[in-house]
Amino acid sequence: MFVLKKESPEDWWEVEALFDLCFAPGRTALSSYRLRDDVPPVAALGRIARDENGILGGAIRYWPVRVGQADVLLLGPIAVHPTAQGEGLAAAMIRDSLAQAAESWDRVLLVGDLPYYKRFGFFRLTGVEMPPPTNPDRILGFDLRPGAWEGICGSVTRVA
Repeated sequence: MFVLKKESPEDWWEVEALFDLCFAPGRTALSSYRLRDDVPPVAALGRIARDENGILGGAIRYWPVRVGQADVLLLGPIAVHPTAQGEGLAAAMIRDSLAQAAESWDRVLLVGDLPYYKRFGFFRLTGVEMPPPTNPDRILGFDLRPGAWEGICGSVTRVA
């Protein structure tokens, strides 16, 4: 059994090691990381999952970005340790963090597989451009407030 809790500063390096394990150390070369350079994650939304022995099983983070003039949350990375995959941990972290995000934000963006993320309410965005070489079919959005993505388009840029 895993317990979800807010990520603390003391969890940082252990979470980074989990992301490296799940995505390889070269993950930071991805274009989405240029949106995160020198920008802290949204600390209130970072979640981790630990088992009864305190072992880290999963983590999720969000980052502030802009699409045109709109403030947007960029979901990711999200990772589950290989020994804990298939137990619904990612789904629990996504649902928990989206519920928290809805208290202060209007919309969420992620780059991912629609067949997986549509069960949470994500949909394909059109008119939103991630830095290349992102596949436009993988640019997904989620409304934290009804209609929050309506009329939002443009390039995704980092928060200065």
